[in-house]
Amino acid sequence: MRAHDHGQTWNGAELTRSLGVIEATIGRYLDLLCRTFLALRLRPWHANPRKREVRSPKVYLRDTGILHAMLGVQTEVELFGHPKVGASFEGFAIHQVAARLGARPDACHAWGVHGGATLDLLVVRGNVRRGFEIKLSSAPSITGSMRSAMEVLELDALDVVHAGATTFPLAPDVRALSIDDVWRQLAPLR
Repeated sequence: MRAHDHGQTWNGAELTRSLGVIEATIGRYLDLLCRTFLALRLRPWHANPRKREVRSPKVYLRDTGILHAMLGVQTEVELFGHPKVGASFEGFAIHQVAARLGARPDACHAWGVHGGATLDLLVVRGNVRRGFEIKLSSAPSITGSMRSAMEVLELDALDVVHAGATTFPLAPDVRALSIDDVWRQLAPLR
């Protein structure tokens, strides 16, 4: 059941109903998965208390191989035909970016406004705010959601991590970063 919620906003109440246990038990299960490095919880970032920002974390399984096994995906062809392929790529990319930056889980956040703009990964260290949007595309472009995130979150830079082969600029302080270049072109945070 958790695999089908990979990359989604956490809904403990839904799992409580499905599994027939109390919500505190579900919370302890999630804590255990995070402490054993099986899951990553991206806590929500609150930039503007007046907006209807998402207040629940997003949860990812850390190991895409385990995710694919739980989803019953056995081949690359099956993966690219599966409805969770985008979420799988998103989780993989988030882990690669966080590892390259040297960002601890408490420095990594998700951000979103109900029915509006979102940002897949916000990494905050000191006064530095780096944003990352993940796209399973070879030719990403800037969206209104990205512009909103840049403005509201006052990002120092935004990288659109994508599945294509090349890295290229999209706008001032915004670049399309190939997943292949994450470890070569993304500088660790200091």
